[in-house]
Amino acid sequence: MTEVFRSIKVSRAATPFRRFLSFMGPGYLVAVGYMDPGNWATSLAGGAQFGYVLLSVALLSNVMAILLQSLCARLAIASRRDLAQACRDAFPAWLAYPLWLLAELAIIATDLAEVIGTAIGLNLLFGIPLEIGVFITAADVFLILWLQSKGFRWIEALIIALLAVIAACFAVLIALADPVWGEVIAGFAPTREIVMNQQMLYLALGIIGATVMPHNLYLHSGIVQTRAYGEDDAAKRDALTMATWDSTIALMFALCVNAAILILAAAAFHNGADQNIEGIEQAHILLEPLLGTALAPILFGVALLCSGLNSTVTATMAGQIVMEGFINFRMQAWARRLVTRSLAIVPAVAVILLWGTEATGRLLILSQVVLSFQLPFAIVPLVMFTASRAKMGALVAPLWLSITCGFIALLIIGLNVKLLIDIANGFSLLH
Repeated sequence: MTEVFRSIKVSRAATPFRRFLSFMGPGYLVAVGYMDPGNWATSLAGGAQFGYVLLSVALLSNVMAILLQSLCARLAIASRRDLAQACRDAFPAWLAYPLWLLAELAIIATDLAEVIGTAIGLNLLFGIPLEIGVFITAADVFLILWLQSKGFRWIEALIIALLAVIAACFAVLIALADPVWGEVIAGFAPTREIVMNQQMLYLALGIIGATVMPHNLYLHSGIVQTRAYGEDDAAKRDALTMATWDSTIALMFALCVNAAILILAAAAFHNGADQNIEGIEQAHILLEPLLGTALAPILFGVALLCSGLNSTVTATMAGQIVMEGFINFRMQAWARRLVTRSLAIVPAVAVILLWGTEATGRLLILSQVVLSFQLPFAIVPLVMFTASRAKMGALVAPLWLSITCGFIALLIIGLNVKLLIDIANGFSLLH
């Protein structure tokens, strides 16, 4: 991402609102990862099986995301280093290289969800078989190349436009589903059943992994540096304020979309014969008879395709930042995209051929749980670096923020350990 470093000017003489508009964009690129096809699979399954209960997990995940992304912006603005570069600076090779490999694994898991989600979207809207659709997704490299040639602001504009389409589609779908709003509000209150119920915990971890995504931490700390703010402490503080507002507003928007997916599933499928939704395709087929209009599955398919296209762009950027930052190796965007997409296409095609298209939903959820297991390896270094006055200077993270984010890391580790214990006791990840 060195070619767009400080490429967008920020005028210190402008009004606060115009300065905020100058910083508006990176937060929405980050928000894309919080409503990608992986989120769809976990939220649809969670809503269909358990109603509105897992809305509390979506809310908790979003609060975690807001705090962690604010640390990413703080790290980038204070040190002028993204998270991957900071890891390479701070850790010996024997530790930095495994962290790089884990970050790459997280990006492959993310890309797997995008491959399947985009292929399903093509299938739902145009009838293209999934086996062919997963290969068509590799052509998105041309979209990325075209966008990069136009400039970073064009990328941000396309992302925001597609997000607006997704939001509009779900606004109509929720209106058609007509959920019980009292139950929706009650669903945002946490319950201990989430930890005690193995399947609910599995989906909760999937929601966390699909929301607080490891690659987004690397992505945000890189793309914030596209803004050309001043070098003095006052300018950096102003930049941090603007960048934090940008990501917070964008992530609240992402929460609305994520909650809408879960609410739609709960309203349409829970307490009915269809609560064991096996995949996105099944949900799409059932929407028309349940909501009483042919418009519902079309809107669902359009939103899914927009989600997959959006996620494609941001995952490629995250991959570039991770590779350049950890091992100081630059690769052309198209080559990088083809490599990671190939690694995602292979397991997707294998699952489709061996177990059929109905297994893609379970693979989507599994990919998000894999992301949850990767999270601590990104969060712990992030908290360490931003708590260091030597690295951060005057913008060192406040103690309360470091402690809170440290607790988030411990919570995720604890939930992962609980799931591992459940697996050891016979719980199946492909349940």
